[in-house]
Amino acid sequence: MGLFGKRKATRRCSDEGCHAQAAEAGAGARVKVLGSGCAKCNALEANARAALQSLGMDASIEHVTDFAQIASYGVMATPALVVDGKVVSSGKLLKAEEIAAILQQAR
Repeated sequence: MGLFGKRKATRRCSDEGCHAQAAEAGAGARVKVLGSGCAKCNALEANARAALQSLGMDASIEHVTDFAQIASYGVMATPALVVDGKVVSSGKLLKAEEIAAILQQAR
């Protein structure tokens, strides 16, 4: 979705093979925190890091602050958590234990 007809060019992989290769390489889950950088967004990122560490998962967390990119996920309330390209939570601050349970299901 582009706002006012302007769209940032993003490179997305449509090949499932590259995702399988990343998983085999030990990349772990792809986790994104969507939010403006407010206190709740930063707390969600910290909780996600704690959850990944408690599970022993090797994954990087991307914090997305661009509102056009956030809207492209269909998120209207932040903070939001995205795991492997799927929005799993929106509009609330999850505890580390809740995030760990979500990540275990995504494995």
